[in-house]
Amino acid sequence: MSHQEGSTDGLPDLGTENLFSSPEEQSGAVAATEASSNTDTATSELTVTMTGDGGDTRDGGFPNDVGTENRSSDRESASEDMELDSMEDFEHFLTSGESLFHYPLEAEGMEEAEEEEEEEQPPAGPQGSGANHEQYLLEEDPALEEWVSSETSALPRPRWQVLTALRQRQLGSSARFVYEACGARAFVQRFRLQYRLAEHVGCVNTVHFNQRGTRLASSGDDLKVIVWDWVRQRPVLDFESGHTNNVFQAKFLPNCGDSTLAMCARDGQVRVAELINASYFENTKCVAQHRGPAHKLALVPDSPSQFLTSGEDAVVFTIDLRQDRPASKVVVTREEGKKVGLYTITVNPANIYQFAVGGQDQFVRIYDQRRIDEKENNGVLKKFTPHHLVNCVFPTNITCVVYSHDGTELLASYNDEDIYLFNSCHSDGAQYTKRFKGHRNNTTVKGVNFYGPRSEFVVSGSDCGHIFFWEKSSCQIIQFLKGNREGTVNCLEPHPYLPVLATSGLDHHVKIWTPTAKAATELTGLKKVIKKNKWERDEDSLHHGSLFDQYMLWFLMRHLTQRGHHRGWRGGEAEFPDEESDESSSTSETSEEEEGGQDRVQCMPS
Repeated sequence: MSHQEGSTDGLPDLGTENLFSSPEEQSGAVAATEASSNTDTATSELTVTMTGDGGDTRDGGFPNDVGTENRSSDRESASEDMELDSMEDFEHFLTSGESLFHYPLEAEGMEEAEEEEEEEQPPAGPQGSGANHEQYLLEEDPALEEWVSSETSALPRPRWQVLTALRQRQLGSSARFVYEACGARAFVQRFRLQYRLAEHVGCVNTVHFNQRGTRLASSGDDLKVIVWDWVRQRPVLDFESGHTNNVFQAKFLPNCGDSTLAMCARDGQVRVAELINASYFENTKCVAQHRGPAHKLALVPDSPSQFLTSGEDAVVFTIDLRQDRPASKVVVTREEGKKVGLYTITVNPANIYQFAVGGQDQFVRIYDQRRIDEKENNGVLKKFTPHHLVNCVFPTNITCVVYSHDGTELLASYNDEDIYLFNSCHSDGAQYTKRFKGHRNNTTVKGVNFYGPRSEFVVSGSDCGHIFFWEKSSCQIIQFLKGNREGTVNCLEPHPYLPVLATSGLDHHVKIWTPTAKAATELTGLKKVIKKNKWERDEDSLHHGSLFDQYMLWFLMRHLTQRGHHRGWRGGEAEFPDEESDESSSTSETSEEEEGGQDRVQCMPS
């Protein structure tokens, strides 16, 4: 694999075809742009593939009776004006359908049978007890029906039209065909499960593509890290993380030739694995120690040596691997003198000094590393929260915060509430700009993400086991996929430049989704699932507990029921949090001086 990474405009210099070659063939080589002599033929094949027999289609940007595009009012940054290489590779990607990858779909017949069974037996409605449940449906159904209808109303006309885009590309008037296509509604509506990657023994808590999109790292409860050649459906590297409890994140650092993988876990450790081109493992070392579980780490764009971490101890560390003592405490998150444990952190891609965090209260906090003074507003630059949650009677938590591609927007997923979009440029305390409803975020620390090169879509897992896609501009649900048999989808990772999505959750597989379905998803059973999620959320709000208590209860119950099954992982060591982890998760009364001690935040290399 080449050590040269993607260009600064966000698109790699590696052609799509290189994904299907061996690592040896990729080394030191970048696909050259070829002059196409059969563009008309390829265009014709692409059109036929997308439109079936050439007739009218019902939605999704495909040919219809409208010949012009409906222009979006969304702003486009100057970085979007870019040249694209290897268009023939992308045409092959679009037209190949089921033969997208070298290997056929694993158990394809079984997958189709499962899909048919789901269509025949849509998800059941809310489950309740006797008269109370029936009375609820009678009294609340009109309002609930209206609420659901607002999430499933008719979609606006798609902005991207395949024939218009192909014609413009053929005439040379558009240099962004791949870029535009990857953010098209038409592709999202045709997502389907391509295959499963099955090597883990336990829940898979994290998935992450490398910068070039050729490798995928995953890890979870079994404490192993697996690096996948996801195209060929095989692991190329499998090693022990060095953590003593559930691994929550594992990410490739950018611009390092896939030689560094950063990890954080329930044991509070932040560890770094040293690799060689994501193919050979050397060792791992601990670079920082939180006094509670560390759920998320945030990469600094284009930096091969720096990243940030956050933990339930309310501390944010900046890690600089060039230093002898890599970890430095940036801030301790507080509200009215009390620490606020953190579940998530994200760095602004347009201003690497700014980062946002969320956790055990309702506020999204933005900090600027150049302007942190904990004596003034606790060091916070600005805070956002939906106004109706400011004085909420039940505890509210944020499980995930993520910046958009250009840093102008912040997405926040609230525990047993909705997903909210904030404009990060607005003043302190500004109201949200958009709201995305229908899923359920209750039992785990669930992720949320943008999808598309210009963050055109919002994607989230749900306790009901489905994956929800919302079109950001209209806030409408446009895709609805069964993502997990165990009941929860937690992690969603878009490919850096292809229309591909990797997901994981409570089952033991990594799933790869691609837009290879023959027709747009019918959204069968969507209304029933939305109603069920809403009903269960309303019921739980009557006796709402903290997210941490719910998660710990779920964690302990799950491992108690599976104790015998998982004892073979590491002789039972991974089944329960150790005493140190339990103590560190409740350190809100620890003194500032003890908290800041270097011996507490640094780990010696293992």
